[in-house]
Amino acid sequence: MLRFSANISMLFQEVEFPERFEAAARAGFRAVEIQFPYGWSKRQLGEIAQRAGVEVVLINIPAGDPDKSDRGIACLPSRAAEFREGVARAIDYARALGCRQMNCLAGVAPPGIDGAVLRGTYVSNLRYAAGELARAGMTLLIEPINTRSVPGFYLNTSAQALALMDEVGAANLKLQYDLYHMRIMGDDLAKIIAANVNRIGHMQVADVPHRHEPGTGEIDFPFLFERIDRLGYKGWIGAEYVPAEKTGDGLAWVRKYL
Repeated sequence: MLRFSANISMLFQEVEFPERFEAAARAGFRAVEIQFPYGWSKRQLGEIAQRAGVEVVLINIPAGDPDKSDRGIACLPSRAAEFREGVARAIDYARALGCRQMNCLAGVAPPGIDGAVLRGTYVSNLRYAAGELARAGMTLLIEPINTRSVPGFYLNTSAQALALMDEVGAANLKLQYDLYHMRIMGDDLAKIIAANVNRIGHMQVADVPHRHEPGTGEIDFPFLFERIDRLGYKGWIGAEYVPAEKTGDGLAWVRKYL
């Protein structure tokens, strides 16, 4: 049976963030994921999750300053020290939250820097992060993001991500496969998942083109969910979308799995 987590950075925005753990639990979710938990006390969030009875299954490594258009810093040569500090902070939060996976956002490639330098920086940072997470018993994820949503993002395709994983060579480095982003980039979703199911550590879903809940766009999610289940995928699938209306009104697609 497939397992779905609620991304409470995007879902249940009808209530304040600390209340979203309980809102997800009331809706039937047994797990949540948080993009960036760092604006709240890690101890408080851990206690709230425990009271709500939900597992925190994913957070992101700090990704810079979004107000300055940062979308990750892992490929940026000038910010390697900041990246390492972020890895330590993420591990600290993950321990407090009981979370065992975190996503590393590559960032937007700055103009004027040679592609080989960016790749070398990214590979070096991933090797460092994977080593630190391995010592903590955790898994590192990388996520390709489509060029329409984040122009200039360094990592855009599943093929690029898989090649980077090969180059890094860390056993605890996995692919975070977001079906929304990869459909926009032209993936045959069923084919890519079938070929790489053992290298995928986490999936996320939203429909194309408007990033609303499954069933509002062009992706055949019932077919894909049945296929993913038959492949024996054991990871979580994150509901990471912008609800078309209130979150609770758009959960018919997932109720059979909760």
